Amino acid sequence: MRNHVQVGNVDLEVLHCPGHTPGHVVFFDKEDRLALVGDVLFAGSIGRTDFPRGNHADLINAIKTKLWPLGDDVQFVPGHGPMSTFGKERETNPYVGD
Repeated sequence: MRNHVQVGNVDLEVLHCPGHTPGHVVFFDKEDRLALVGDVLFAGSIGRTDFPRGNHADLINAIKTKLWPLGDDVQFVPGHGPMSTFGKERETNPYVGD
């Protein structure tokens, strides 16, 4: 079962991506190929996991199993810093690159 929220005319898929925090979610607009990832992933880095109940292994797993399958062409908006694409991060990100 996939969870969705509707914001105006935009349908966003809700993906549970724990690690930075246990309940962190990512919003994905399939039509526009855009993900709002917050502090899960950054251009060249990943989110902190040193908060209470943060978990580094869970964060890496969420990125690789929930975000990468969405496609290399997907652009993402991080919680801080510039946008990037999942494909670029798979190629260059030292924490979660292939």
